[in-house]
Amino acid sequence: MDARELLAVAEAVCDDAETMFMAGVGSDPAQLKQPGDFATEVDLAIEAHLRQMLTQFTGIPVLGEEAGGVYNHDAVWVVDPIDGTANYAAGNPMCAILISLVVDDQPVAAVTSMPLLHRRLTAFEGSPVMCNGRPVTPLTEADQLVAQVGFSSVASQVRSKFPSLLRQGLLAELSETYLRPRITGSVGVDLAFTAQGIFGGAVSFSPHVWDNAAGVMLVRAAGGVVTDIEGNDWAPGSLGVVAGTARAHGAIMSTMDNILNSH
Repeated sequence: MDARELLAVAEAVCDDAETMFMAGVGSDPAQLKQPGDFATEVDLAIEAHLRQMLTQFTGIPVLGEEAGGVYNHDAVWVVDPIDGTANYAAGNPMCAILISLVVDDQPVAAVTSMPLLHRRLTAFEGSPVMCNGRPVTPLTEADQLVAQVGFSSVASQVRSKFPSLLRQGLLAELSETYLRPRITGSVGVDLAFTAQGIFGGAVSFSPHVWDNAAGVMLVRAAGGVVTDIEGNDWAPGSLGVVAGTARAHGAIMSTMDNILNSH
């Protein structure tokens, strides 16, 4: 199967996952992973469903946030059953199901489903971004009076290369640019909004491929610029993502450089 056919499989599998997602909104934390980070029973159930169905229909292994797996450089499905679990447990609509197919260390198909926003974004290699089955207009520079930037988190995990104080400094500095920072609490939502042109750009500090790969595919398909937080080409092992229009990406990177050089 080619990327288009594999994306169709992922969308079919996502249909049932969305039903499970909607039925469990507001679920209580069920599994503490580390301080401040947890999974609900719905996270676990959706990932189990995605893992079983994707493997059964395609024979391609799955790497997931909750149950892990082995990263395969040739081809691997990468899934985050609920990106923004804390939002999901609170009933906040800024949360998503993320599915991507990574081949030779680059995403070639992606689904970002935001069921509470009634919005599903998809793309495969060579396609435009589709939102609920309709093509999304390729990215253009937004009016600077309304341009926004998605910022994944101001709180860092222990031993992060970009600790909380630096993130807070970056957030403050970005507020002085033409971009208006917005914190959604979901990397998947930030990157999907960037692919749609709702956000001019987005910053993810997550080192996890399941947080970033689907959004990277979508922003690339929309014609945006995508790098890691050091400005290098994004890869599954990259620390974080900076994505957006050329102008927004440049503004984020220059602001980040100023912050890092002052410490």
